[in-house]
Amino acid sequence: MKICQYIYRADSGWLKHSGDVQNPDILLAFGSGEDCSGEILVAWWKQSFPKAQLLGCSSSGEIIATEVHTNSIVVTAIQFEKSTFKLQSLDFEESEDSLEIGIKLARNLPKDKLKLCLVLSDGLHINGTRLVEGLKQKLPKDTLLTGGMAGDGKRFKETLVCVNEKFSSKKVAILGIYGDHIDTQYGSMGGWDSFGPSRLITKSTNNILFTLDEQNALELYKRYLGDHAKDLPYSALRFPLLITLPHGQKVVRTILAIDESIGSMTFAGDIPQGSYAELMYANYDRLIDGAADAANDVMNKNNRAPELALLISCVGRKLVLDQRIEEEIEVIHDSFGQDTVLSGFYSYGEICPFDGQHEAVLHNQTMTITTLREF
Repeated sequence: MKICQYIYRADSGWLKHSGDVQNPDILLAFGSGEDCSGEILVAWWKQSFPKAQLLGCSSSGEIIATEVHTNSIVVTAIQFEKSTFKLQSLDFEESEDSLEIGIKLARNLPKDKLKLCLVLSDGLHINGTRLVEGLKQKLPKDTLLTGGMAGDGKRFKETLVCVNEKFSSKKVAILGIYGDHIDTQYGSMGGWDSFGPSRLITKSTNNILFTLDEQNALELYKRYLGDHAKDLPYSALRFPLLITLPHGQKVVRTILAIDESIGSMTFAGDIPQGSYAELMYANYDRLIDGAADAANDVMNKNNRAPELALLISCVGRKLVLDQRIEEEIEVIHDSFGQDTVLSGFYSYGEICPFDGQHEAVLHNQTMTITTLREF
């Protein structure tokens, strides 16, 4: 596998960051900010590597090496030497069931020797939980499923997914990587602490929450937030919910939207009725330790440094860590070493299996790592 990275910023234009690839097979691109439109990316792709496939999404921050940027475009060009890939995408209507979107996408992806399915999804108009469930229904059980939901910084207005020159919202894309000589691994960790009482979710529909302990959930949440409530939904990134599912599994959920008229909150993934919810807050050191633990988990599974590590972390972590944000990237770099190329983005939701399991779920507020190595 050969890898080369590029970065675009409005004040400097396009610059090569590292590596050298003459004929890449695929370009992975992540970008944010008004000065970094899809037209800039597509124009560069057509001029530089028109034979390569282009896959990317909007983000809430871009990762390249140990740097975190905003208002930039980061591109990782990959040339496979022993592996192949397939790319599928689907534009959807907001009324469509996210489960069916996942089923349709995965159904059309060839299955033989499929090692990794990487998904990039619209981050605002889809239920990530049901999307993942739909994908899993049609993917082989031994295929690793990872990815993330596109971001839009603090704005929560529009998220975009790019497949070649088609750059639009309400789109989901999946990348399948195939072969007998490709190793894929994953790691996923959080680092948040819960506080306050555990409350029963007494009314919810899929990813929309209405009541906790028979009380209006939005009003109850606002009381906890105090002055932060005026900045919803953005301020909710600092205070996600820990959801304990009826069978005992715990997931973290972040608010994407609120509806004042009916007192509801819409989350990136399902909030099942009958589960329990607790508020969470950030512990700076534990967030960074969580990123290190995710990288160490990858190394423990294989004991070989990967060639490429794709990092998808939550925008909530970026908000909380602020000027310390690059520390969570640096600890991953320390675990993998100099020979691993790091790339990725800050998202509205992360898709990865739980530690020690193989079935993917939607996470919020986690650092997830997907690694590739040809052998």
